[in-house]
Amino acid sequence: MTISTRIAASGLLLAALAGAIPAVAQQPAQTTAVPAEPAPFPPQQQTTYAEDDVLGAAEDVFGKGTEGLAEAVRRTFAQYGQPNAYIVGREAGGAIIFGVRYGSGTLYHAVEGERKVHWTGPSVGFDVGGDGSKTFALVYNLYDSEDIYRRYPAAEGKAYLVGGIAINYLQRDKVIIVPMKLGLGWRLGINAGYLKFSKEGKIIPF
Repeated sequence: MTISTRIAASGLLLAALAGAIPAVAQQPAQTTAVPAEPAPFPPQQQTTYAEDDVLGAAEDVFGKGTEGLAEAVRRTFAQYGQPNAYIVGREAGGAIIFGVRYGSGTLYHAVEGERKVHWTGPSVGFDVGGDGSKTFALVYNLYDSEDIYRRYPAAEGKAYLVGGIAINYLQRDKVIIVPMKLGLGWRLGINAGYLKFSKEGKIIPF
């Protein structure tokens, strides 16, 4: 067999072997998916107001260092805990035995935000004179802001003075409102009655 014949035979043998062995398809490189990091938990929503926050808001109304203000807030917190709302506003009233008062302001709710509120109320008692004052009120157990728009009778025997701050209590069902007022003006005596809160101002106080 000549050299050229041997080379040709080798070529035929290599071609036959190449046809017998199937070509291996190139597989794409596999990558391991890295799981995404879980999103951080959202910050817990504030549902009540801390004592320092309330005192700061009250000082914005009455002035920092107002006599008896810190003690009035501390005493209310000691009795009822942290409120979930408060009211900032002004009111005016007068009486000769029978009295009336009108007020308006803003309700700040820890969960539901702000809304306007008005209040009126009659009173009767050993009461004569008139007054006008800034008002700051702590509100407890107000889980739905709409529940503020009702009539709240004064809690019997719940009224006192701490320094220059006059405090009384209103309650209906579980909702408690603790209005604080700076001074008594020239209105004297004691009275009993209620406050009716509404969305719009009213002339008739009943």
